[in-house]
Amino acid sequence: MSRDTLRLMPECGVVSCPAGAVSDHVSVLFANEAFYAAFATRDFEAMRGVWSSSPAVTCIHPGWAPIIGREDVMRSWQAILANPQSPVIVCSNASAYILRDVAYVLCHEHVEQTVLAATNVFVREDGGWKIVHHQAGPSPAPAVDPDDAPLPMQ
Repeated sequence: MSRDTLRLMPECGVVSCPAGAVSDHVSVLFANEAFYAAFATRDFEAMRGVWSSSPAVTCIHPGWAPIIGREDVMRSWQAILANPQSPVIVCSNASAYILRDVAYVLCHEHVEQTVLAATNVFVREDGGWKIVHHQAGPSPAPAVDPDDAPLPMQ
C-alpha cells in the first residue's frame, strides 16, 4: 500500500466515515494511523478515543506483562505518553484483515534502531473502528519497498 493511500480524508475525520464513503479495509487502516498519530503527538485524549469503550480491552507493550481492562490499559498509555523519555514510534507495512465486525492490522513499529512486529485488533463501534487489543514485540527488520518506507509523524 502506498503512503498516499493512508492520507486522512478531512471530510471523513480520522476513524469513521459516512456509510459507503470508503471501504472497511481503508477505514481500519485510517483507525490504525489514528492510533500511531495519537502516540506520535502524545495526545492522551486522542489515544482514549481510538480505543473501544468496552471494559474488555487488552494490551501487551514490549517487555510488559499483559494489561487487562480499559482503565488499566488507559493508565498505561497515560504514563507512556506523559513520559518525555518515551521513544518516537513510526509505523510501516500496515496490512488490514477484516472479519465482519472485527478487524486486525499487522504492521511494523520502528523504535529508534529496533523493529517491532505489532498486531492491532479492532471492533466496529459507534460507526467506526476501535482498538480492543494492541501487542508489539521484537521482529527482524522487514524488507522495505521504497514506496512504503516509514514516514515520520508530523
